[in-house]
Amino acid sequence: MKKIMFLFILLFIITAAQAQTIISRDPEIKQMIDEISADRLEQYVRKLVSFHTRHNLSSRNDPSRGIGAAWNWVRSEMEKNTPASEGRLEVKFEEYTVGGPGQRIQKPVVLKNVVATLRGTDGNDDRKILISAHFDSRAQLDNDSMSFAPGADDDGSGIAAILELVKIMSARKFPATIIFMALSGEEHGLYGARQMAAKARDEKWNIIAMLNNDMIGNSGSSETLLNDNMRVRVFSEGVPAYETEQMAALRKYSSAENDGKARQLARYIKETGERYIDQLTVTLVFRNDRFGRGGDHSPFCAEGFTAVRICEYNENYDRTHKVPAVVNGIQEGDLPEYVDYEYVRKNAGLNLATVANLALAPCEPVNCGIVLSGLTNKTTLRWEVPPKGPKPSGYYILMRETWQPLWEKKIFVTGTEITLPYSKDNYFFGIQSVDASGHESFTVFPGQARRPASSFN
Repeated sequence: MKKIMFLFILLFIITAAQAQTIISRDPEIKQMIDEISADRLEQYVRKLVSFHTRHNLSSRNDPSRGIGAAWNWVRSEMEKNTPASEGRLEVKFEEYTVGGPGQRIQKPVVLKNVVATLRGTDGNDDRKILISAHFDSRAQLDNDSMSFAPGADDDGSGIAAILELVKIMSARKFPATIIFMALSGEEHGLYGARQMAAKARDEKWNIIAMLNNDMIGNSGSSETLLNDNMRVRVFSEGVPAYETEQMAALRKYSSAENDGKARQLARYIKETGERYIDQLTVTLVFRNDRFGRGGDHSPFCAEGFTAVRICEYNENYDRTHKVPAVVNGIQEGDLPEYVDYEYVRKNAGLNLATVANLALAPCEPVNCGIVLSGLTNKTTLRWEVPPKGPKPSGYYILMRETWQPLWEKKIFVTGTEITLPYSKDNYFFGIQSVDASGHESFTVFPGQARRPASSFN
């Protein structure tokens, strides 16, 4: 009966020329999203602001002021959720040293990231999903560690979302591991992210997705005076920052300039997020970050991991990195009363929906390819069952015309081969594993099929 219902739901997949929306929602994911509290998010932000400044050179020892007080508080908030996790949540500091003459931080200093790891329930599943925000703040001058730097939106909003997700998700079980990172050092050179990306590289983490949340709470723009809490941006790199000669050759061969893993993750966030979060449109921005700027996802991209940035649609430059003051009748400074907490709630839900859906999904199919045998206006795709984890209930074949940015069609199959009446010259394809509850894996962009023809199974 469950399988019949699953197949029935699939009939409602919209195949219009736009991103696909699957009407079904996992009730458990929906319940987690419903538990996100705008009031709690505001409390987190206001507590972060109460530390006066979270500058990377501010006090480490003062119990109520400076970055040390901030990272101790963040850790204590995360550790409150350990009992609910039945021991699967581990919270710890990751220390590193940066700074010196000629650098943006002018003297050596020890900084700490706060990392909460929610271990997956499947011991054979080594997938890791990372979600991050940064808790340091700053004023106009790089080394001004004394001025009031509230950092309510930048990036108190992101840290608030992280804390809320740790609270809600720790009580649930996921096959894959989820790592929540509250990072320091961002404002002076992405130092905390660099440290964690290097650690992930050295320890050979199998990161399938990294979501960086930096400024997700401001809904009104400066100058243009736009006000909109119904859109959010996802930035993703095109040609990967890390690319071997072999990877570059494959990209050129398959015309995959717009189909790297970061772009696939961005599309996944849009489809999954809009499925679960009402009154929120995910706008995909096809560049790694804002023009000439960067964020904590960038060091992960540089190490070859799949990482994107989630960011508010409108920025207010009267507030960013400004000491609070009224200037020419305009209130400057990144103060908590200017954060849109309903907007933070929706963006936190976007993160939760994406991370939960990925963590519950089966592993992605392997050896995905397009058959190149003879001239034909049809396309044959082949792939293999994931070597780890439960066998998928089926697979989705994704399609779009080559000029379209988003997937247009989504076709469910139960085997590992399909021939479609669409030309591979005119369409791009993707393949996902899916379980009986509709949780989709990461999308694989197929290259040339590597295995010989076999019967459909």
